[in-house]
Amino acid sequence: MDLNIITYLACICFIFIIGRIFIVPIKKILKLILNSIFGGMIIYIINLIGANFGFHIGLNMINSIIIGLLGLPGAVCLIIVKLLVG
Repeated sequence: MDLNIITYLACICFIFIIGRIFIVPIKKILKLILNSIFGGMIIYIINLIGANFGFHIGLNMINSIIIGLLGLPGAVCLIIVKLLVG
C-alpha cells in the first residue's frame, strides 16, 4: 500500500516536471505566432496607407516575423529598408 502511494506521488512529480519543461517553449512559440499575426496586420495597414503614395511592403512570413519580433521598430526598419532599396 505504501509503495503505491510513493509510486503515485513520483508519477505526479514526473508529470509536473515534464509539463514545466515543455510548457515554456510552447508559450514562446505561441507568442511568436501571435506577434507574427500582429505584424501581418501592421504590414496590411502600412500598405493601405502607403497605397495613396505608391508605397508597398510585401506581406510575407519573413516580414511579419520581423515585425512580430521587433514590434513597431521592426516596422520602421522595414519601411527604411524599402525606401533605401527601392
